[in-house]
Amino acid sequence: MEPYTRHVLVCTGGYCSRDRGGRAIYARLAQLLEREGLLFGPTRVKRSEAPCLGVCEGGPIVVVYPEGVWYADVTPELLERIVVEHLKGGKEVTEAIFHRLA
Repeated sequence: MEPYTRHVLVCTGGYCSRDRGGRAIYARLAQLLEREGLLFGPTRVKRSEAPCLGVCEGGPIVVVYPEGVWYADVTPELLERIVVEHLKGGKEVTEAIFHRLA
């Protein structure tokens, strides 16, 4: 496997987001990562979908590691900010963070 700088998990289950909005967010994430040049090379971001992240409300939920930052209520607009500002620019979207590990 190629090395990567960050790993993004998207909850695609139906409990945290009743309309299963995480599936659309997961699909859009791939497009944004490609657009921003983050799919390959030294700044590569790995993405994974998870059927449940254990939150069960406030979704879609997006988690970014290694920072351990959890974003809630992720819309397509917020996802774009997460990709551009956090994943590419290194600046977390602090007002959208609802949990941080450690």
